[in-house]
Amino acid sequence: MTPDLDGAIEEYLAHLRVERGVSDATLLAYRSDLTDFAMSRGAARDWASGPEVAQRYLAARARRGRPQDPGLAPTSLRRRAAAIRGFYRFAFGDGLIGSDVAAHLDLPRQPRLLPETLTVEEVERLLEASGGEVPARSRGRRRGPTDAEGVSLRNRALLELLYAAGLRVSEAVGLDREDLLEDGGLVRVIGKGDRERVVPVGDVALAWLGRYLSWPRPAWLATVGAGTGAGTPLFVSARGHRLGRQAAWTAVKGAAEKAGLGDRVSPHTLRHSFATHLLEGGADLRVVQELLGHASISTTQLYTHVSGERLREVYARAHPRA
Repeated sequence: MTPDLDGAIEEYLAHLRVERGVSDATLLAYRSDLTDFAMSRGAARDWASGPEVAQRYLAARARRGRPQDPGLAPTSLRRRAAAIRGFYRFAFGDGLIGSDVAAHLDLPRQPRLLPETLTVEEVERLLEASGGEVPARSRGRRRGPTDAEGVSLRNRALLELLYAAGLRVSEAVGLDREDLLEDGGLVRVIGKGDRERVVPVGDVALAWLGRYLSWPRPAWLATVGAGTGAGTPLFVSARGHRLGRQAAWTAVKGAAEKAGLGDRVSPHTLRHSFATHLLEGGADLRVVQELLGHASISTTQLYTHVSGERLREVYARAHPRA
């Protein structure tokens, strides 16, 4: 008898959660991908008989531009193919099916999209637009925890850290107070796959973080009866709770609009710019890989293409016979 597809999928997801420690977000994405596959024509009946069902399904999802059948973008198609191949590899290894279907499923080629980056001058404009200085007449006066000046100061400290350390926004909002090592000018980060790294933080970002840590962070944490030491989030909302990713995204987009940078900028743009500016400044590729927390050097090498584009732009502008 053909094993039950839905049951096999549940076993695979349980394996990912318990044995592999996959994040909830990744599990949700894999569940969605595999559920869509399970609902496709013939999957429930023939999924275990060979690779044809999965190959037909992926070919159908690759179609783009047809009415009522837009297909999947290349990155989405690659993720879906990876989910299905991983599922079949598990099913074969666990004895649910008799043939290694996964060996017949190829992943679509990963598109090499160059990340959007800013120039050093554009980064400076963005950071200035994010806010910061508390007017002199406000200093030393007791302020409410929802004071707009405090939000402005926090946003400046956040954006300065994103650029200074090349953090993902999820890494920044996940920091606790003890993760910022001010004396050493370092920040301890837990990245993808629970990999820990320690990244230097420049003096400018440390100065802005110091101002934010002095005020308004203590006042905001006091509203919920929390202290300011170990175990408390580094970035908090005006209500004293850990700052969310959406709030951080809004802070970056608001600064980009004020700086006249439009829709080009997201929180990840600062990370891309961090890496590109380091490489353009002569940093070693392996060092940049370590700072970004990339598991593979090939991911970091993408930024060398960006730097190459910049070099060609400068060459075309500066050379008399370019």
